[in-house]
Amino acid sequence: MADKSVYIHHPEAGRYKFNKDHPFDPIRLALTQDLLEAADAIDASQYMASETASEELIKLVHRADYIDAVRELSRDTPAPEAVKRAAQYGLDSEDTPFFPGMHEAASAIVGGSVLAADLVMRGEAKHAYHMAGGLHHAFPERGSGFCVYNDAAIAIAHIRKQYGARVLYIDTDVHHGDGVQWTFYADPDVCTYSIHETGKFLFPGTGFVHERGIDAGYGTSINVPVDPYTEDESWLACFSETVAKAAEVFKPDVIVSQHGCDAHAYDPLSHIHCSMRIYQAMPAIIHQLAHTYAAGRWIAIGGGGYDLWRVVPRAWALVWLEMSDHPLAAVLRDSDANEPLPAKWLAKWSQQSSDPLPTHWMDNSKDWQPMPRRQEIEARNKATAELALSQL
Repeated sequence: MADKSVYIHHPEAGRYKFNKDHPFDPIRLALTQDLLEAADAIDASQYMASETASEELIKLVHRADYIDAVRELSRDTPAPEAVKRAAQYGLDSEDTPFFPGMHEAASAIVGGSVLAADLVMRGEAKHAYHMAGGLHHAFPERGSGFCVYNDAAIAIAHIRKQYGARVLYIDTDVHHGDGVQWTFYADPDVCTYSIHETGKFLFPGTGFVHERGIDAGYGTSINVPVDPYTEDESWLACFSETVAKAAEVFKPDVIVSQHGCDAHAYDPLSHIHCSMRIYQAMPAIIHQLAHTYAAGRWIAIGGGGYDLWRVVPRAWALVWLEMSDHPLAAVLRDSDANEPLPAKWLAKWSQQSSDPLPTHWMDNSKDWQPMPRRQEIEARNKATAELALSQL
């Protein structure tokens, strides 16, 4: 296996934009890539261009009639009959409305995640990062939650078909990874792990501890739903214990991790009160698990994250810093460490940001006040994690 990390990008992924007011904005990709370049954290030898996924690949998860509907609704002027059927396929909602070029952009995202899987499984790279991926809410027959094609599920299905490998999927998005879980709910060779804000209060309303899989796949669905206003210490305590046990029990051949970064206190679409510290710690934990249980094979994809300027670029850049063993990653593992962001990145983007940009990689701990009911929240989360552990 080549001892290297690759960074995968397809320019068409930048077209995945529902409308100008939608919270899912591909400017996140440009901001993060520019931050990595400004930090001298990536070079030309690490870039890899991907191809658009074929319909055959997309059909590994999605129904043919759904793909046909997506393609028709992607036209500049869709047929009236297709527009009438958009609701049937989940593509007429405020969250996931159809848009011109939708099929092409979503297929490009799938292609990037499948290439990441191939490079790692063929031994051409030890780790691969496809930041535009992570559209984990799409179902075989419909779009949902900003997601048209489920690139994560397709990449996993491709790994199963082509390489016969056991896959541990780790989802750190604040929203439950429902589309991936239900796709593999009966598959004993795919373990889906998700830590997220409880579905009692947040979309998609699923991801409870009792969702454990069915038939041969019983026990391979693991959920850790945490309370609103959870903070760093409790989130990381729940995550570190449960994900380590999941990996130990399942013994994967490869890890696929989804790095939605919407559990940050600044994120407008959730109620979790974490800081940038969890986005430094979680990739480090996953990295170690990949080397302990999966011979280093690690595929990372993006996901949610809707504070576009202050949170997403730092959080997603931290995944690459860890994956590529950049010296800054080692510095930031010290819980008291912090480093300034590149001045040229701040100068370039500060005038466009709607909020003052952060000046350092980590948040200032002095800016974070303890939440009311902290002890109660931590106790409830501990009980949830213990229940999840007891079922492994």
